[in-house]
Amino acid sequence: MLHAVIMAGGSGTRFWPASRKLLPKQLLALSGDRTMIQSTADRLGDLVPASRQMIITNQILTDAISDQLPEIPAINIVGEPCKRDTAPCVGLAAAMIAKNDPDGIMVVMPSDHVINDHQSFRDAISAGEKLVQEDPTRIVTFGIKPTYPAESFGYVQSSDPIDAAGVSAFKVTQFREKPDRQTAENYVAAGNYYWNSGIFLWRASTILDALAKHEPDMHAHLIAIADAMNTDAFDETLEREFSAINGKSIDYAVMEHYDNVVVIEAPFPWDDVGSWQALSRLHDADEHGNTVVGSHIGIDTKGTIVHTSNDHTIVTIDLEDLIVVHTPDATLVAPKHAEERVREAVAALQAKGMDEKL
Repeated sequence: MLHAVIMAGGSGTRFWPASRKLLPKQLLALSGDRTMIQSTADRLGDLVPASRQMIITNQILTDAISDQLPEIPAINIVGEPCKRDTAPCVGLAAAMIAKNDPDGIMVVMPSDHVINDHQSFRDAISAGEKLVQEDPTRIVTFGIKPTYPAESFGYVQSSDPIDAAGVSAFKVTQFREKPDRQTAENYVAAGNYYWNSGIFLWRASTILDALAKHEPDMHAHLIAIADAMNTDAFDETLEREFSAINGKSIDYAVMEHYDNVVVIEAPFPWDDVGSWQALSRLHDADEHGNTVVGSHIGIDTKGTIVHTSNDHTIVTIDLEDLIVVHTPDATLVAPKHAEERVREAVAALQAKGMDEKL
């Protein structure tokens, strides 16, 4: 059967002050009425029922996620006791799925992407599922055709085409880490590189076998957790075994070593919503190039992003290319070009012991 795993453990620090420890980016509504994690589950439609959807998140977020997605069984919302990157995250889900469905196929998705064409997404997932059914040792990833030489994404290098129903698919030559500007320009010019979307599809047993080969210690801890499923010892075992894992991304742990990988060129529009400037892509701008969410009056204001509530009006005068974000207890004002430095603000608050602002 097809299972869906939503990775929802991120802290979303680049979206401070709206994103907080107990209400991170994936639990915010940044592109519509539904939150990002709700939208991620929504786009699955009837492809994967709620009973076969699993969410791996931070231990402190399980209740909030359960409130937002009450249709997903609480037992399927698993809280990591500590942050250990994506390989333990997807490995834990695979171990738990394989325990109940040894032949199960799983699609793995981050919880903070915007994909508005749900049908194209489901069609691509179905095509990937068929590729894995044809060859159970195959791993499928979904690549985004680059529209500019991005330095903030990893890349997937493709080669020979693969037969796939309704989609363009290629054998993967290798995964590339985030490049410098010149290298990114070379990738785009070459024409056979894709942005790495972080969306994967594989048989649960296949990714477990790969982890057993390349990360045997991690694999042993994950199997110990899965073996404790449906017992009174599960919470204690999860805490002990998961905390003992040496964290690593799934790209480093498996993808860079695995030979049988296929990339499907994503037929759907995609945005990873990495920082506040993403709002400019998700919402229509006014005649002055301002992107506004909430109540705002702009006087000689251009190219500015404003995020506030409808009951708190922000007035800007003679401003250009700024980010202004209001919350009840904190306000951010920064040049758009300095948006990556929002993380520094979070670090400064931590250093000052101002945890109530985090």
